[in-house]
Amino acid sequence: MHAAPTSTKTAFDGIRIAIGVGGSLALIVGVVILVWPGKTAMAVTALVAAYAIVAGVIYAAIGGLSRTKGGWARVGHVLLGLIFIVAGVIAFTSLGQTAVWLGAFLGVLVGILWIVEGVIALSTLSQTGSRVWSIVFAIFSIVAGVVLLFAPLWGAMVLWMLMGISLIVLGVVNIVRAITFGRVPR
Repeated sequence: MHAAPTSTKTAFDGIRIAIGVGGSLALIVGVVILVWPGKTAMAVTALVAAYAIVAGVIYAAIGGLSRTKGGWARVGHVLLGLIFIVAGVIAFTSLGQTAVWLGAFLGVLVGILWIVEGVIALSTLSQTGSRVWSIVFAIFSIVAGVVLLFAPLWGAMVLWMLMGISLIVLGVVNIVRAITFGRVPR
């Protein structure tokens, strides 16, 4: 009869620890992003470069070792693998420049997405219950998208800093959740 409360307590403790660790990691990463934005961007770039190299090796191995794929599929996998490997190596040789390029790319991508999102909001005005809010959203989305297109690095940096701030807030909230998790409300 005592097994249920103990297993429940163990489950609560496990959840509490997981939430606390996740919150602590988010808080630490958020602070690191705000204190060293360039270095953390380069660290993220290094992770992307490492991923590219590992993915490249896997694709090349699939193409080289597969006996069930046709010739063109095997050649395609090997070529894709080589492209990934070369891209990863190039990224590693110049992490700073690659981080800037990735920031500009993401800034432009988000800018385009926001413009499209604003246009879609305008195109669905007849189907929305709140035309005013849809128009306000569309205007802000389109303007923000255009700003990002004309200043993608600035926009990427602002988004990066917002992510750092968000991680700090979410980290603190999760740490508080971990401390109070499983307590009966009074």
